[in-house]
Amino acid sequence: MKKITLIQKIGTGLLCGMLSLTVSAQQKPNIIIIYADDLGYGDVSCYGMKKIRTPHIDQLAQQGVKFSNAYATSATCTPSRFGILTGKYPWRQKNTGIAPGDASLILPTDHRTLPGMLKDAGYQTAVIGKWHLGLGTSAGIDWNKSISPGPLEAGFTYSFIMPATLDRVPCVFVENHHVVNADPNDPIEVNYKHKIGNDPTGLENPEKLRMHPDPQQGHNQTIVDSISRIGWMSGGNRARWKDENIAGIITGKAIQFISKNKQQPFFLYFASGDIHVPRYPNSMFRGKSGMGLRGDAILQLDWTVGQIVKALDSLGLTKNTMIIFSSDNGPVLNDGYLDQAVELVGNHHPAGPLRGGKYSAFEAGARVPFIVKWPGGVKGKQTSNTLISQVDLFASFAKLTGQTIQPDEAPDSFDMLQQLLGKSRQNRPYLVTHAGTLAIISGDWKYISPSKGTKIARDVNIELGNDTAPQLYHLSTDANEQHNVAAQYPDKVKALAAELESVRSLSDSGL
Repeated sequence: MKKITLIQKIGTGLLCGMLSLTVSAQQKPNIIIIYADDLGYGDVSCYGMKKIRTPHIDQLAQQGVKFSNAYATSATCTPSRFGILTGKYPWRQKNTGIAPGDASLILPTDHRTLPGMLKDAGYQTAVIGKWHLGLGTSAGIDWNKSISPGPLEAGFTYSFIMPATLDRVPCVFVENHHVVNADPNDPIEVNYKHKIGNDPTGLENPEKLRMHPDPQQGHNQTIVDSISRIGWMSGGNRARWKDENIAGIITGKAIQFISKNKQQPFFLYFASGDIHVPRYPNSMFRGKSGMGLRGDAILQLDWTVGQIVKALDSLGLTKNTMIIFSSDNGPVLNDGYLDQAVELVGNHHPAGPLRGGKYSAFEAGARVPFIVKWPGGVKGKQTSNTLISQVDLFASFAKLTGQTIQPDEAPDSFDMLQQLLGKSRQNRPYLVTHAGTLAIISGDWKYISPSKGTKIARDVNIELGNDTAPQLYHLSTDANEQHNVAAQYPDKVKALAAELESVRSLSDSGL
């Protein structure tokens, strides 16, 4: 008999019984953000991927608006997540860099976030999946007790999260305030300064690994599920996840939340772990892409999208649910593990026609796939080159739900609701992106401010966009940023530098 995996059970058994359910009409649409991790501009077939197909993501684009000029706020994960949930550029606040697994909460609890604003509009709000925005206070976290503050204190009514990233301890799920399957007789301890406990590490016990870390990048500390991670962990053995089951578990939780709240408006921030390292998707997908584990993880991500859409269809919620699909930053191949992502990429370009990748000030760092589907409010089969940012979702959703933005909220968010609905092509006035240095996009022009950082991150083989001289690119004719025309247009450089400085100076006004 063929073995039935957990992820297959999610796709069949969990949806049984839903077909007969109906819901009353709602005035306010349900909102789901599906947030991929490290998915490049060219990593899905509706954006040009040729080697594998992503039919469920493609279907979102067919039935909605596909944006070609949409951006995360940053070229790395923690700051982009901060930006989308606050409507505020992350560089305005300290400690919004890539967070360690034991970081304290960086979202505000004293004024509204995006989910908090929607909660005030009558929504049930949930975060399911990757968090990576810190938990607790600067005093530290006791993983064996109630963990607070966290998502519930930052505007969510329900949370089921991986605290940091897949490559960082603790490798456990936290539901609301508590670690799932915690065992008081096997207390969890986490340390990012020195080794604790007797668990094997990738450095000391490489023979226990099924996937080896890149020796140039670390990732060789405590081994969890035969993969070594960043940081040291002891205890919590019953609570530790199995990597191949993560997608199935969080997808199941998402479907449960949707089903539970089918008769009232809900907001779901679904943050997938795919396709971040370590990539070890379910056996349903391993070996299926021909591109190694990274390609297999893209297939798993697409499956996840399909399962959420299927649940909405089964519950009669499709027409009145807005789905936004995007990614937190651009692509990276080898990001710490020797999983053959580089060797098997072939002629596929994860960034599509763009230069750079994750960590980069060039376009591939923050320009990402961005699709909006809402059958009740968006006409399908549209493409849009409108300049828009994930940071705009706060103001746009406020307009959609009749909420007033307070003075201390969403300082960098523009109301782009009509653009999201495909009813306007008016650009955002300007957009600032962040990758160590800052860049500003205004119209067809992009200015990257001078910086002294290294030009290429050799460990990941990505051009970072750093240069001690100003850089100016005309994106409509040079999306690949091959021709720095700063010398030819000094007045444009001066104007954009001044505009960027004006945006930066808002930080001094207490935003």
